[in-house]
Amino acid sequence: MKKKIWLINHYATDMYFNEGGRHYWFAKNLLQKGYEPTIFCANTRHNAGDIIEVKSGKYIVKAAGNIPFVFVKTTVYSSNGLDRIINMVTFYKNLFPASKENAKLNGKPDIILASSVHPLTLVAGIQIAKKFGIPCICEVRDLWPETFVDLKIINRNNPILKLLYAGEKWIYKKADKLIFTMEGGKDYIIEKGWDKSHHGPIDISKVYHINNGVDLEEFDYNRKHYIIEDKDLEDENTFKVVYTGSIRLANKVGKIIDAAKLLSDQNVKFLIWGDGDQLEPLRKRIKSENIRNICFKGRIDKKYIPYITSKANLNIILYDNVPLFKYGSSSNKMFDSLASGRPTLFTAKHRYSIISQYGAGLVMEDNSAESIAESIMYFKNLNKNDYDKYCINARKAAQDYDFQNLTKKLLNIIEE
Repeated sequence: MKKKIWLINHYATDMYFNEGGRHYWFAKNLLQKGYEPTIFCANTRHNAGDIIEVKSGKYIVKAAGNIPFVFVKTTVYSSNGLDRIINMVTFYKNLFPASKENAKLNGKPDIILASSVHPLTLVAGIQIAKKFGIPCICEVRDLWPETFVDLKIINRNNPILKLLYAGEKWIYKKADKLIFTMEGGKDYIIEKGWDKSHHGPIDISKVYHINNGVDLEEFDYNRKHYIIEDKDLEDENTFKVVYTGSIRLANKVGKIIDAAKLLSDQNVKFLIWGDGDQLEPLRKRIKSENIRNICFKGRIDKKYIPYITSKANLNIILYDNVPLFKYGSSSNKMFDSLASGRPTLFTAKHRYSIISQYGAGLVMEDNSAESIAESIMYFKNLNKNDYDKYCINARKAAQDYDFQNLTKKLLNIIEE
């Protein structure tokens, strides 16, 4: 009898539209191996206006790539304020009737994989699994509330923080298995003193690591079939530095402009694809400062990303150095860059760096504009043999982090 696996991720809605992403690729590979995966997510799409309409009841079921998606009815939100919190709470509450009705129609699951970003999804996964008498794997993709402390959103002395940490510890204790996307998940638990060796409640042997990755079959198909005509991208006489992703304050795209000014006479061009609330201010800045070696290309469908990153001479991923990076990184952009077979410049030092481990690019400790410019020139001036080594190493890393391999890791945990 086929095992039913429920994958619960509030923000997997985007994966339905894109037919790609972590849990879509897990589900795709689980399906091929004879399992019956179902993805539960919100009917609202994060950072987009798309809504899957739920006309009656608490959910609606649709399919993408033969994978059932259960869209749980939630409230609409447009910011990271109170309306988004209400959206999270509504998702949590409506998961229970949605799961109960779905189990009546299609049979209860054999196992639940509940994935953050926010912890209410993990709490719901544990509680629903208990009602069904089945195991729950909790997957941690962001350290809440530690992230808020690092970003100085919450003061470490705030009494609410104690409550949030207590909730986090409860989740880690109650989960049958824990998967962290960052490699230092065990380090985090041990540093908090929550493991049994420090007289805490958490058995460290149930903690695993599965990073993000890439579906190489899909990546290579898209690179071949979704080609964008762009004269800058096709220019073989210019060293092209490519950024793809959001353009918001947190993405530090302004540092690219600072570096571009320093390299104005070095035949280096910066090509930026993406959108966000900082796009127009940055466009105005390059116009007012007459910076000619940088182009904002606007938003692009994700299926074009493989072609774009593969035509780059160097892909750049921008972050500031933050304490959380001591536990590792699970940046989705990094795997698109690795799959492209081009070197990556990652502007924040972090532990367990895949880029460093594989020799697939450079990871910077000093991410000033001067250092970024210097690192770019390092790649520009490399001889062909040394440059090609970075390219080969990048693709090798992507092969090891292909979702076929990551799903095998997940199945080893499930079958335990």
